[in-house]
Amino acid sequence: MIEKPLTPADVDFVTTLHGDDQVSFVVLMQPRGAQDILLRAIDDVALGEFDDAVREGEEPGGSRAEVPAEQALAHTLAALRDTGAEAVGQVVEHHPLDLLRSTVEETGADEVIVLTTPHFVEEFFHRDWASRARHKVGVPVLKLFSHAPDDPAQTAGG
Repeated sequence: MIEKPLTPADVDFVTTLHGDDQVSFVVLMQPRGAQDILLRAIDDVALGEFDDAVREGEEPGGSRAEVPAEQALAHTLAALRDTGAEAVGQVVEHHPLDLLRSTVEETGADEVIVLTTPHFVEEFFHRDWASRARHKVGVPVLKLFSHAPDDPAQTAGG
């Protein structure tokens, strides 16, 4: 489960977690605009990213978040496939944990990786995706933090 496109560092990390074993991925993209604006702003302030906190209300939500999420998912799937891994996915707007559970059951997944940026308020109260997934999916859940900036221009080296 991801909330933004994987960067080259993220792709390298998740595709090498199991050494030389062949891996495949089912990527569920939760659009960032679907999350609570206030919680995102608090996270930005906690990280010292005050300019980002001010702009949180500008983040597209609802149907406006679908196109950027589809593009982010396509980028991520292509990057994973470029490493030789199998990768499929979809954008999830409603009931992501229910879909995650059914995906784990249908595919026989060995584990779930939640790749995210820090969400301090949600993590403190164990309401973040990884904590909630651990109670729902029946397989190990690995929570990883993306180390790249949210700005796509910076991610692309600009």
